[in-house]
Amino acid sequence: MKTVIQIALWLLSIFFGYQIYQSVMGPIKFDKIKKERYSAAIEKLKDIRDAQEAHRTVTGKFAKDFPSLIKFIDTAQYTLTQQRDSSYMEYDKVYKIDMEREVKIIDTLGFVPVKDSLFGGSDSYKNLASVPYAQNNEKFDMSAKTINANGFTAPVFEVKVDKSVLLYDQPEDLVANEKAAISVEEVNGPEIKVGSLTKVSTSANWPPYYDTKDNK
Repeated sequence: MKTVIQIALWLLSIFFGYQIYQSVMGPIKFDKIKKERYSAAIEKLKDIRDAQEAHRTVTGKFAKDFPSLIKFIDTAQYTLTQQRDSSYMEYDKVYKIDMEREVKIIDTLGFVPVKDSLFGGSDSYKNLASVPYAQNNEKFDMSAKTINANGFTAPVFEVKVDKSVLLYDQPEDLVANEKAAISVEEVNGPEIKVGSLTKVSTSANWPPYYDTKDNK
């Protein structure tokens, strides 16, 4: 009987020791996995933002979906221009004399494919919609529209992904806490996103940590 009790106590000690270990190491492991997956998703969101800004530069608006954005990257070109000052003489009807007029002349120097400018020789842009680490090949949610901003019509866009898509295999309580995070050092809210559909902004909700080169 004494031996049985000793074995039971040993098993309980091992169980509670494991529980304590998990309570300490679980959040540490979760944080490492979270940052690795967030970093990959955020790098893609940065590429999407760059592509959307290029789309606005060339077309005056943002792409509403990924097929149209990818087609734009594949076919569009930047126009390279040079601005220079010039002048000419023109007869002034008021002063009854020839007067010098100054003008700015814009010369077209050439064209550069958008895909070369943004992605070099890579075709990674063709998979911009896919969320890294997603279990079921989930896609980023992207929308674009125009809004009234101080009396002017302005194009806006937003791209986002729910944190649970990236943390699908992590403990539910830790994921719930992460989605409720509010801190200058964390990605606030339940989603990782860039842009806005309610204001003119291409900013994101991730902290500066994810913009550093050595964030892994």
